[in-house]
Amino acid sequence: MKIAVTGKGGVGKTTLSSTLARLYADEGRVVLAADVDPDANLGIALGLTEEDVESIVPIGRMKDLAKERTGANEYNTFLKLNPQVSDIPEKFAKEINGVKLLVMGTVEAGGTGCVCPEHIMIKSVISSLVLRKDDVVVMDMEAGLEHLGRGTASCMDQFIVVVEPGARSIQTYKDVKRLAADLGITNVNVVANKIRNEEDKKFIEDNIPKEHILGFMSYNEEVIDADRKGASPYDVSPKVVAEVKEIKSRIDQNNKGV
Repeated sequence: MKIAVTGKGGVGKTTLSSTLARLYADEGRVVLAADVDPDANLGIALGLTEEDVESIVPIGRMKDLAKERTGANEYNTFLKLNPQVSDIPEKFAKEINGVKLLVMGTVEAGGTGCVCPEHIMIKSVISSLVLRKDDVVVMDMEAGLEHLGRGTASCMDQFIVVVEPGARSIQTYKDVKRLAADLGITNVNVVANKIRNEEDKKFIEDNIPKEHILGFMSYNEEVIDADRKGASPYDVSPKVVAEVKEIKSRIDQNNKGV
């Protein structure tokens, strides 16, 4: 199972990603959670302490390793675009509550589309993750899909956009759908978060095709408190766990073609 979770900032991508990862780990599955959003904090949502998170060096900052793997040096302007990275998760992932966390980070030099060693490493590691046949991979991504190439995207089982009941969030869903279509992906599903009442739910149902709605997550003070305390939503909110279990059930059914 390979899942990419995306959406605009603050909608609850990390809550969904971390809870899904913990639920799959509870089943005894090998789970890799990739923090691909520079503004996300998937580690804390999985149960790491702030000190643990601060000790993690993101892939995007491993300049020496990136130069070594891509063959970059002052004399060589030709970089390996498919460097060996299959050992990266085992070497650099941080394990917590049965989930192996890999932090991608961001490339500090150059533009977002730069062909630099660090950018190549990030894209290569992401591509390698989706090829791990027996593992569950959950990617907590930003709203853009720049790190996913056509080949990588075709290997994903689920593209999930987390939305909230508002016009801007719905627009983000449409934008992601368009970006995914450019990669050859037409099946983009939705999880609606911060649902307060039936009116919120109806707004989502009026704006998203029913067959693409995986489920709903309630507006939840326990999740807000968990964020303030630096705790995992999974550990403090039985309600969010129950709601994500239902969403996970639909994801699993979709994956089996049910």
